[in-house]
Amino acid sequence: MSNFVKNIIRIMLFILIQVFVLDKIHLHQMVTPYLYFLFVLWLPFNMNRNWALLTAFAYGFILDSFRHNPGFHAAACVLIAYVRPFLINILIPQEGADGNYDEPSIKSMGGPMQYFIYVLVLTIIHHSWLFLLEAWQFGNIWYFLVKTLLSTAISLLLIIITELLFVRKQKYRTNTA
Repeated sequence: MSNFVKNIIRIMLFILIQVFVLDKIHLHQMVTPYLYFLFVLWLPFNMNRNWALLTAFAYGFILDSFRHNPGFHAAACVLIAYVRPFLINILIPQEGADGNYDEPSIKSMGGPMQYFIYVLVLTIIHHSWLFLLEAWQFGNIWYFLVKTLLSTAISLLLIIITELLFVRKQKYRTNTA
């Protein structure tokens, strides 16, 4: 299956799960589970930065149109798509796996710890920016921090479950023809 078809299927599945399942779950108005942004985290290593930003914007805009939000998810997706290459360069050695694998995973990032740091940092950035845009203030800093940390924890749990349930097979690419 081509990367394009695989990514279209991912987009549809993540948006359907987010809109029709996860958006119905709210725990004490503090915890909102988000899984949809995992699509942006799984974008291919070799994707052009401009295309990644455009893809993240379009993806977030599609989700915003379902939720009737004025660009909150699009902004959060674009931010993590922008930060993502910098974080990958920090976590993977220069002669690392990004040239040998197609997309970020436990295997391609060099182990579970690097992948967990990658997912954790981008999840915190995504949730912080999203909740800051929704509230548009730091008026109640404790509410903002607790909501961000609890939603991040539940989203990380969902990401770990997704990684365990849907193992992504990645082939090691070599320079040979």
